[in-house]
Amino acid sequence: MDAWLCSNGGSNLFLLRMLMIFCFCNFVANASFNVTTIRFNEGLSPLFGDSNLVRSPDGKSVRLLLDRFTGSGFISSKMYNHGFFSARIKLPSDYTAGIVVAFYTSNGDVFEKNHDELDFEFLGNIDGKPWRFQTNLYGNGSTNRGREERYRLWFDPSKEFHRYSIHWSAHNIIFYIDEVPIREVVRNEAMGGDYPSKPMSLYATIWDASNWATSGGKYKVNYKYAPFVSEFKDFVLDGCTSDPIQEVLEASNCTKLNARLNARDFATITAGRRAAMRNFREHYMYYSYCYDLLRYPTPPPECVIILTEQQRFKNTGRLKFGGSHRRRSKRRNKKNPSDFLNNESSM
Repeated sequence: MDAWLCSNGGSNLFLLRMLMIFCFCNFVANASFNVTTIRFNEGLSPLFGDSNLVRSPDGKSVRLLLDRFTGSGFISSKMYNHGFFSARIKLPSDYTAGIVVAFYTSNGDVFEKNHDELDFEFLGNIDGKPWRFQTNLYGNGSTNRGREERYRLWFDPSKEFHRYSIHWSAHNIIFYIDEVPIREVVRNEAMGGDYPSKPMSLYATIWDASNWATSGGKYKVNYKYAPFVSEFKDFVLDGCTSDPIQEVLEASNCTKLNARLNARDFATITAGRRAAMRNFREHYMYYSYCYDLLRYPTPPPECVIILTEQQRFKNTGRLKFGGSHRRRSKRRNKKNPSDFLNNESSM
């Protein structure tokens, strides 16, 4: 190795360093929290489109299909009063315009007029254009006060599995991709009932959203590419199970379990994770309701206004979006957010 480095000078040293960075980033991107995974039938069940829900023989993974007849979805067998909800997901590839793959918690089936919800929604695109996604939250039926943010990814989510997670406590909500936090909402009194507080189930679905998902509905689902397949595995349902009808009676039973969850590594954003989140939001977030003054002249109370973000978004909350995975790889100064976890682990 020393002879190889000396004979070829700095160029080989540079290549070696890049290889080491690539290997580490690949490791971090596939790292996971210290969580216990379950099989599909240990906590989940079909929601709709049973013929398009395909379980693996060992029960550890499931495929959700969309074809011209139906989409599909699954739901947790129980409801939870706070918790950590997670799965490793791989999205459909190639032409996916008009498709939405959603991974979310909700209680809309029980509280139809005042439901709570926490969303990952992945938005398909035309061939050659990258998947986008948004996060959102509702509390107590506050659907007229959407809190969505939209982002790009630093990888192609159709090529390999990545872990997507939602941590929900009485204090805060954190959305994660792998171990990178991409959004945190800290509860405050001014939010009132807009902060999700009632027991929720976990859902995952794939469906036709041609009327809005891609370029505002310009591009529709093209079923000549069907079936569209999204894969899920390594499920995590870690929280206090709760019957919403008996919520008051069972609240005391959740105290110890919620305290244990709040002491776990995913419940706190460390300095390294905070830097990774800042980097992600600087380079990959292209819409935030907090900076959309046309929509909210006074930002909602949970918004934390960051000067650099405010300058980028100006008064609309929106940046121009475009490009493909290939073109994005040539842009400068767009660090992999996981690099910041590398810095933290080496301290």
